[in-house]
Amino acid sequence: MKKSVGHGFKSRRGHIFIFQNIGNLMLYKVKDVSLADKGKLKIEWAESRMPVLMLLRKEYEKTKPLKGTRIAACLHVTKETAVLVKTLKMAGAEVWLCGSNPLSTQDDVAAALAKDGIHVFAWRGQTNKEYYWCIEQTLMSKPDITMDDGADLINTIHSKKTELIKNLLGGTEETTTGVIRLRAMANAKALKYPIIAVNDAKSKNMFDNFYGTGTSSLYGIARATNILIPGKNVVVVGYGHCGKGVAKMSKGLGAHTIICDVDPVSALQAHYDGHKVMSMDEAAKIGDVFITVTGCKDVIRKEHFMKMKDGAIVCNAGHFNVEVNIEDLKDTSKSNRKMSDHMEEFTLPNNNRIFLLGEGRLVNLACAEGHPSEVMDQSFSLQVLSVVFIKNNKLTSDVYDVPEELDMKVARMKLKTLDINIDELTPEQKEYLTSWESGT
Repeated sequence: MKKSVGHGFKSRRGHIFIFQNIGNLMLYKVKDVSLADKGKLKIEWAESRMPVLMLLRKEYEKTKPLKGTRIAACLHVTKETAVLVKTLKMAGAEVWLCGSNPLSTQDDVAAALAKDGIHVFAWRGQTNKEYYWCIEQTLMSKPDITMDDGADLINTIHSKKTELIKNLLGGTEETTTGVIRLRAMANAKALKYPIIAVNDAKSKNMFDNFYGTGTSSLYGIARATNILIPGKNVVVVGYGHCGKGVAKMSKGLGAHTIICDVDPVSALQAHYDGHKVMSMDEAAKIGDVFITVTGCKDVIRKEHFMKMKDGAIVCNAGHFNVEVNIEDLKDTSKSNRKMSDHMEEFTLPNNNRIFLLGEGRLVNLACAEGHPSEVMDQSFSLQVLSVVFIKNNKLTSDVYDVPEELDMKVARMKLKTLDINIDELTPEQKEYLTSWESGT
């Protein structure tokens, strides 16, 4: 083995980077490894709140079901992700990790992972070029399995690293936006290796997306602005699982909630859930806080900005920074200035000011720490089980649901850690539910 060499340098933006390599293969690149002790404490806190994942770690540390498996992961580099990655390592995997959003990386967590032997390429505040450079470094590992949050890793493999496909056993996808992209690829026969849609599992989708996004998005807004939520007109754009969570939490804090959606069934449900429902054109005139969570692009654009009142706050809780048309906002404004690390002010020709949070990126990660550990416990336990399932089963190129038995296993384990007991069907009840012969 060639000699390991450590390096450091200062970028044009003033960031200090520390990296290590063996020969021509870089082993990690983070902002500052001296932050590792602080990151370690964060990870320990998350471990204390993720009991299901810790139970899986205890089991797999003995059996090593992922021994000899190389995993390339493009995920938000948070303390919760660190618990996942460490669990995969203890299960025998070699893990290479990059961040799935330029503003979501917690630099102290990345440093702690680097010192713990994880090949991590992540730092907060990356340029677009640096972001994709980190993805490519992760793929230098020649992975057997991929883990994605948004499908950027998978797309890079399909567009630039096609030589890796022949050795890939499969991959997982964590978020709604990524699953949408991957199902489109599968429908077009463009997907070249199998993917498990972890996002669509009940134990993930119904809790992580709903409670996680609802809670963490409002944390991000509060941290960036310290505004009073009660009494505000909060406009939630998109009423899927994530939008429902954001709306519920906002309403619970005393906000007057307004829903905008293009789906008539979702709009009708929002109405019966007690929210006002209207078009974006109408909502733009009265909203105090706008939160996009659609998975689509340009849901707030020039004509909406021009109708907003002075002081309106705009942010995004969808995966990519395309839901708010930032170019329209810049072109429409006569001036803009940075108000804080998390907030930018844009002044329109009529002198109304609009405040954009987190550069239009995920407000819960750009302005806060992401989902609570308790809910990520379920999501990341599903990730581990799905990776083991991929290792043990030969799958063809398609997008798969998480096997129901794995979904139910995580839910049962979570209930057990919460000391909650539930009933089971009797044999007669099972027969009644599965047979047509019993009648009524």
